[in-house]
Amino acid sequence: MQLNAADRAAFVAAVGFTFEQSPWVAEEAWENRPFASTDALLAAMLAAVAQASPERRIALIAAHPDLAGRVAREGRLTASSSEEQSAAGLDRLSPQEIARFDALNAAYRARFGFPFVICAREQTKQSILDALERRLSNERDDEIGTALREIGKIARLRLYDAVTA
Repeated sequence: MQLNAADRAAFVAAVGFTFEQSPWVAEEAWENRPFASTDALLAAMLAAVAQASPERRIALIAAHPDLAGRVAREGRLTASSSEEQSAAGLDRLSPQEIARFDALNAAYRARFGFPFVICAREQTKQSILDALERRLSNERDDEIGTALREIGKIARLRLYDAVTA
């Protein structure tokens, strides 16, 4: 794996985007080189998240944009987030669907203090709305765990796209 030979800056430049707006994950994983495989690299990145303080894990969740939210509508998503939301059809919503996403996103943020996170590439707009409604009834600690697992799915797809491209 060529990334094993990269210095910290080059490594972070190559895979730091994997976790939304959180290059610290790649910085910490870099310490565990060499990686035998992409799976080993992903495992090191996920371990960095698991070993982070609760505050840092919440900040990682909070780094994600609202799905179909204002930032998306204004074209200010990261390239990865934009592609992922488009894959789920979130760039082609009716005014009623936009209003529903806005209301559910606001309710979710009010309840948990961070945005709803789901691996959009594995979903449709309807399955995302269904999950958003369902997950509103979760306890906060359970929802933190769910959000972090979804972030792991997002990171896996992003990492494999980057390493195999």
